[in-house]
Order: sequence, then structure tokens, then C-alpha cells
Amino acid sequence: MTSLETLSASDTQTKVEGAVVRKGASVANRLLDHAFAFAFRGLVYAQIWEDPEVDMEALQIRPDSRMVAIASGGCNVLSYLVADPAAITAVDLNTAHIALNKLKVASARHLPEYALFRRFFAEANSKANVDAYHAWVAQHLDEPTRRYWEGRDLIGRRRIGGFRKGIYKRGLLGNFIGVAHLLAKLYRIDLSKILSARSTEEQRQVFEAELSPVFDRKFVRWLTDQPASLFGLGIPPAQFDVLAGDQPMAEVLRRRLEKLACDFDIADNYFAWQAFSRGYGQAPDCPLPPYLQQANWEAVRARVDRVDVRHANMTEHLAAQPAASLDRYVLLDAQDWMTDDQLNALWSEITRTARPGARVLFRTAAAPSLLPGRLDDALLSRWSYHAEASLDYTRRDRSSIYGGVHLYELA
Repeated sequence: MTSLETLSASDTQTKVEGAVVRKGASVANRLLDHAFAFAFRGLVYAQIWEDPEVDMEALQIRPDSRMVAIASGGCNVLSYLVADPAAITAVDLNTAHIALNKLKVASARHLPEYALFRRFFAEANSKANVDAYHAWVAQHLDEPTRRYWEGRDLIGRRRIGGFRKGIYKRGLLGNFIGVAHLLAKLYRIDLSKILSARSTEEQRQVFEAELSPVFDRKFVRWLTDQPASLFGLGIPPAQFDVLAGDQPMAEVLRRRLEKLACDFDIADNYFAWQAFSRGYGQAPDCPLPPYLQQANWEAVRARVDRVDVRHANMTEHLAAQPAASLDRYVLLDAQDWMTDDQLNALWSEITRTARPGARVLFRTAAAPSLLPGRLDDALLSRWSYHAEASLDYTRRDRSSIYGGVHLYELA
């Protein structure tokens, strides 16, 4: 098993490219894949874009649950602590995500009060956060994580300074949302109108009048048809093709944005606040992910030692675990990147390590589950698909990015 301390940058790049570069694809497509792998070396998600409340309902986490999840930005991993599992292992190939997860874990453990934790990760825009980092957190980080946060990014900014000027404006996703806001200004669209709407009916009126028409602009339709334009959403070129299907990408994005803007009360959807304000709302009653809510602070703080963050490939990590030792698996959308061989290797290890009643949750860019027809029948037959529940989870996922949320249970 490879740790953050021993994995070199070149090793990391090799592993990421192995996950996303399509074998046998055209030269142009392989170049796009390599470009995405290079972009993915840095921070992609400062906030994860899967709804943890849907996750916890689907997973039915119990006090004896032993979980393994792809880490990403860490919001969901810490939020799962609210459901009181026995243990969570968070794995990721992205060193920036590993550093962010370790920072969140150390901050939950060592910041002395909720107000400091909220200011650090919910507001994320105060010099006092950098002072708090040095006073209470830095000395508890391992050396590579501390070196990451106190080091400089590609344009010379100290990374910990992101919490002084808005960490959610950084990373691939933060930059993508920033470009979207710039385009909105160019087209004289006021995105803040969504956030001040007083009902879902008013939200829909704003969407139809202000936001929907921009997807008919020639430049926007051309731009969104370029696979590289969606690197900021963490969507590799192969996933772009699945997401688009036979439609213009502008139409797919219009529908996803419509769901985000219209289907959920803005007062309860922190994903919409991230999209339309480039951060969480600052008012005390603005929505936040479970791990940042004051009502959950003591539980998160008391249970944070149950989180183990590891720089590893999910399949390789599972291969090192004993048989029948785990029962909750969260794969995010990673399978959309995988070849059939990689899918079968992953599910072989999931099946081997799964306890009776184990549950696997994942998301896909397109609506259907990608397992039928690709996963070996002998493996797939071991698992029951919760089809109706999966459709309901998809409908209720407030992030609105994905076409499908899928739940499988060991038969």
C-alpha cells in the first residue's frame, strides 16, 4: 500500500494516467486524456459534489459499519461521521485531495471551538483562518501535508492562503465556476437573483428568464462541445462522451443546471450557493453540508479519529484488506473512467472484502448503471440492484450534476 509519504509526483502521475488514458483510442483522444491527467494533479474539488444526505440514507450506515470511500474534497467522508460508523477509510490518488482531507481531519480534532471550524471551512475567507492554522493545526499535520499547505501553487500563492481569500474559488472546479460567472457578466446575467428567490416558483422564473437562454448562444454551444472545457468539473474526455451521448453538451448542461436552480428550495441547497455565489452563504441560516452544521459539531469532533486517509488506488487498497472485512463502499463517479478490465478487478475485490448485506453506492454521468454488460455475470449476480430506490436517490440528489445515483447490495 502506498502512502503520501512515499509516493513521488511521477508515481502519482503514472497512476492517474493509468486510470484515465484510454488504451486503443485515437492519438487525439489519448492527448486529451493525458491533458486531463495533468490537470488532475492539482486541487480539483475544494468541495465534493455528491449529496451526503442521499448517501447516508442509501447506505444505511450502522454503528458496526466499516466503510471505504473515494476521498475527493472530504466533505462527504466527514459528513458520514454523523451516521456513527465504526470506521471510514478515505482513499484518493490526488495528493491535493489527500492534503485537504488531512487538513479537515486535523482541524476537526484540534480547533478548540465550532466557530473557528465554521469560519475556516464554511466562510474560508479570513486572515484569521491562516492564524488559526498556525496556532492549532499545523503542528499536528504530517510533514508532506504541512509542506503542501505551506508551499506555493503554480502561480506563486501559498496554498493555505486559499482560506484567507476563498478556497472554493480555487481548484479546477472553482476556476470553472469562476469562468461561468465571467461569462454571465459578459452576457449581463445576474446570478445572485437565484439566491434571493423566495420560492421554487420564483427560482424557476429566474432560470427561464436569465439562465436558460445563455445555452442558446453560439459561443456557449461551441465552447461546451469542447471536451477540455469541462475539465473544471473533473470530467475526463471519456466521461464527456458518455455524458453528451448524441446531444449537444449545452443541452445536457442546461438540464442539469435547471435541476440545480429549480428543483430544490435554495434555502436548503448548499450546492446551489456554491454554483451561484462561489462559496457557502455567510448568514447563520444558510445551508451547509452535515459536517459543517453546528448541530453535528460535537459528533464529528468526537468521531473524527475513525477516519483514516490514504493515498492509494481503490482496487489496490481493497486487495490488501482481509476477506469479508468491509460493508459500505462509496465509489463516486470513478467507474465512468474505467475499462472493463478495471471494473472487473475493482468489483472482484469489493465482492471478496464485502460482508453479508454490504452496500455499494456510485454515480454515473449518464442515467443507467454501467455495470450490466460490462461486469462479469458471475460477479454481477452476487449483487442486487435497488432500481426504484436508485431513481429516487437520483431525483433527490441536490448537487444535480450526475445522471444516475446507483445502489447495489450483496445478495
